[in-house]
Amino acid sequence: MAKFSRPFLLLHYVVKLRRYVKIDTQRMRGKSLRALEEMFVMAKGLAKNKEVDLLIRQKWAQVAAYIAQVMNSVARGFDERGIDVQLDELERLVNEAKAKGKTKRSDGAASARAKDGSEGPS
Repeated sequence: MAKFSRPFLLLHYVVKLRRYVKIDTQRMRGKSLRALEEMFVMAKGLAKNKEVDLLIRQKWAQVAAYIAQVMNSVARGFDERGIDVQLDELERLVNEAKAKGKTKRSDGAASARAKDGSEGPS
C-alpha cells in the first residue's frame, strides 16, 4: 500500500515547494527592495548635496540611477518564472510517472489474471 502513495507524496512535495518558492521569493524581493531603497535615498542625497564637488555628485547620481535600475529588475521578479518552469516540468514528470505506475499496475493485474485463468471480477 505504501508504494502506491509515494507518487501522491511526491506531487504533494512539488506543490508545497512551489508555494514555498513563491512566498520566499516575495519575502526576498521585499527585503532586497527595502535595502536598495535605503541605498537609493543615500546616493540621491549625496548627488544633491551642494557641499560636495560636482564630479563627485555626478558619480553619486550614476550610483543612484544604477540602484534604480536594479530596483526595477528586482521588482519585476527574481527568477521566479524560471523556477516555475522547472516546477511545472517536475510536476509533469511526477504526473507522468504516476500515470505509468497506474498503467503498469493494471497491466500486471491483467497479466496475473490471465495466468491464473480468471478474467477479473464478474
